[in-house]
Amino acid sequence: MAQEEKTVLLTQEAYDKLKEELAYREGEYREEITERIAAARAEGDLSENGGYQAAREEQGKNEGRINELIVKLRNAKILEAPDAGTVGNGSLVTIELAGREMKYVLGSRDIAVATDYDVISPESPIGAAILGAHEGDVVTYKAPNGRDISVTIKESKPLD
Repeated sequence: MAQEEKTVLLTQEAYDKLKEELAYREGEYREEITERIAAARAEGDLSENGGYQAAREEQGKNEGRINELIVKLRNAKILEAPDAGTVGNGSLVTIELAGREMKYVLGSRDIAVATDYDVISPESPIGAAILGAHEGDVVTYKAPNGRDISVTIKESKPLD
């Protein structure tokens, strides 16, 4: 039975970076690996040729990543920028937690390719708690240890 493909929520920048990676892996990088395999093959006995085995393994990893990127891009939905002040997928959120201010992007880990900020999944306990909250709101979520933790939304703006 075929596995249902999941929609991948991406910012436009993340989508573009994944497309660039796909083009590189399908083109230049694939050719580089093919050349390494050919060079190692020319050395003779393949059964004891570490360079050949390593290049073949790298080829397999590259092809796997190419397939993964194709599926992600095919199932991508570009996030519409959430309103400033409201936490949504693709928001850059400043929170106060245990007296410390921290900045995160709310979204899938695929968004991480387009930002230097840490990413919080909207499916995580803290992500689910802050999703839809507004600046100034105090939200509470249950930590894995069972404790209730309060978070203050200091700022929320679309990720640029």
